Amino acid sequence: MLDPELLERITARRAELDDLEEQLTEQLARVRSERDELAIAERVLDRVSEEIAGERASISPAPGQVAGRTVMLVPHRGPEIQETMLPPDYQRILTVVRQAGGPVAARQVGETLGVDVTVKSKLEPLRGKLIRLTDRGWLRKQPDGRFTNRL
Repeated sequence: MLDPELLERITARRAELDDLEEQLTEQLARVRSERDELAIAERVLDRVSEEIAGERASISPAPGQVAGRTVMLVPHRGPEIQETMLPPDYQRILTVVRQAGGPVAARQVGETLGVDVTVKSKLEPLRGKLIRLTDRGWLRKQPDGRFTNRL
């Protein structure tokens, strides 16, 4: 005959393992469910990213409103976006930077364009346009703050 204490230990251990199996089964179900949700989110993200990329490629700059004033939005540089789609001020800035043949400071660009560079309130809007062109991929900003043409 089997030892009753041994049978009790076996029964207790079996109960522990049954509880552990139940916990692991529930955890596995949660993991699979989350993995399925992530796969769906990934597909949605891919689709939306493709749609946004398509929209960006087909959009030319359009007027927008900032503080009640109409302004021209500067598009991101891309294979389908031509320099001629930029507002005229931005086209002139790109021409000046390109003709400089090397890195130029905002002050140099302003002097070439006929901006009164001694007045900070005249120079800062130009610097903002240079930075906007950099942010949109049209120019490159050097660590020293000067701007160059993107190749």
